[in-house]
Amino acid sequence: MRFLLLLALLIVSLHARASCTDQLIDNVKYSNEFTVPYILTSQNQSPQYVLILMPGGAGTLNPHINNEGKLQFDFAGNFLIRSRNRFCDSQFATASTNSTESPERMGALINDLGTRFPNAKICIVGTSRSTYSTMGLAEKFDGKIDCVVHTASMNQIARFDTRKFKSRHLMVHHKNDPCHLTTYASTQSNHERYKTPLITMDGGSSTGDACQAFSYHGFHDIEQQTIDQIKAWIKQ
Repeated sequence: MRFLLLLALLIVSLHARASCTDQLIDNVKYSNEFTVPYILTSQNQSPQYVLILMPGGAGTLNPHINNEGKLQFDFAGNFLIRSRNRFCDSQFATASTNSTESPERMGALINDLGTRFPNAKICIVGTSRSTYSTMGLAEKFDGKIDCVVHTASMNQIARFDTRKFKSRHLMVHHKNDPCHLTTYASTQSNHERYKTPLITMDGGSSTGDACQAFSYHGFHDIEQQTIDQIKAWIKQ
């Protein structure tokens, strides 16, 4: 009986994930010259939460429709981008976009999401180098969004005082992150000094470059566990 129950839950979970679809939104303007293209990954038209996902590294997702009519984008292997369907369910939708520290660009995206989903809470989520963006945008959008999530944060997080903000902040880090630019000690220092909530992950596997997406730095092989904890915190 227990096996059948677990099997049923697994089937429901897989179905929920499979029913999430990607849609390119490329008509959001923040000036006369520039637009903010993003990938909307959603299951329905009334999510309770929308997470703006920004990749690390150079951060240029640049989603577009190619000559064959298919959605194409860079940084598909990045922790947040490859996990966008894992975040998505009946309560959560995601908006994957270029990493940015421009308040105008992010403001245009937030306004568009607010128009599409007026009852949803919005969170900005960055990983690795895009935590420069989450830290840089925090004050501008404080109180205008529900939360900011910093994953595998740059070492500068150690001096990022979150106590002054109205919007909630969360840090997520693998305890064995091997990247010298994103040490666990820096995140732990923030947690001890400023009391910013911290989710510490362990386990998984680590391959390739220490600062790339498939080492512990990118929560490789523990994506679902990491995401489940992030979503549980957001729903608190």
